[in-house]
Amino acid sequence: MSHKALLSAKEVNIILHRLACQLIENHHDFKNTVLIGLQPRGTFLAERLAQILEQDYKVKNIKLGFLDITFYRDDFRRGEKILEANTTQINFLVEDKNVVFIDDVLYTGRSIRAALTAIQSFGRPKEIELLTLIDRRFSRHLPIQPNYRGRQVDAINEEKVKVKWIENDGEDAVYLIKN
Repeated sequence: MSHKALLSAKEVNIILHRLACQLIENHHDFKNTVLIGLQPRGTFLAERLAQILEQDYKVKNIKLGFLDITFYRDDFRRGEKILEANTTQINFLVEDKNVVFIDDVLYTGRSIRAALTAIQSFGRPKEIELLTLIDRRFSRHLPIQPNYRGRQVDAINEEKVKVKWIENDGEDAVYLIKN
């Protein structure tokens, strides 16, 4: 198994600040906007973006939630492996809000499809956007595209994109892994 570095910690930081600025351009004071990190890996990105928005760009009152999509996935009962659910933490309504889904890697689009179904339990959003750190553009099974993307990666199906976060993995980096 070999792996190639796609993004260093410095490059990840630059991309996070660019994504934060793009969010500010489109959502201004975030009064009618909520950020939803998709469990499990999108939560690290969502928390980091919320921190950058609040601390570096002085955006107040960011509404941040985490959505578990385990039971909404179309492959939920298909494999041998029993999927374990994460915790959904959304303590606000999304009714008539601009929702920004945040995930680390956009691959087939199936997680986003599941999130679109799951979020309906919390109200009917005015609009839903997608922010992803890595967009694997040639791997889509569904017609889903990000509104905000950190980096576009061309990876073939046998390759994996692994995003590492300092809070969980000890470093900020993105790797392309070949089996």
